[in-house]
Amino acid sequence: MASPNETSPAVESMKREQARQRRKGKKGELDKGLEDTFPASDPVSITRTSIPAGRTDHEEAERVKAQPNESEEPLVEEALDSRRAQASDFGGAEVRALRSEAARISESASELASGSVRVAKAQGKSFLADLEERVRESPLTAVGIVAAIAFVWGATR
Repeated sequence: MASPNETSPAVESMKREQARQRRKGKKGELDKGLEDTFPASDPVSITRTSIPAGRTDHEEAERVKAQPNESEEPLVEEALDSRRAQASDFGGAEVRALRSEAARISESASELASGSVRVAKAQGKSFLADLEERVRESPLTAVGIVAAIAFVWGATR
């Protein structure tokens, strides 16, 4: 039997194979990294944004920050308030005009409705007067027409 300090040829062969696989694996990663950056002769490009990130002059930035707004233009809130006031004045006049127009249209509609009722009543009276006159001129025809209508109405019920 072999001594405990000695290793068998199979163990030695396995250790050599494992070392070779480790070297191969590291080389493969290197090759993959080089392939990802191919061609290596291309220069490295620098990307710059065209959007400024803020003031570069720190002293000027502090001065502007500490200085009150000395603009001659109206402040945003003042401008908005004046605009709202103009809008409410315009809206109020517009609403009043619309209300008066609606009242006028309502009056016109009620007058039209009452006029239509009067016209319908007059036409009804005229129709009845015309019917009475025709019945008086030919009573037998009127009785025949009423009898025919009554027969049809009774047959359908």
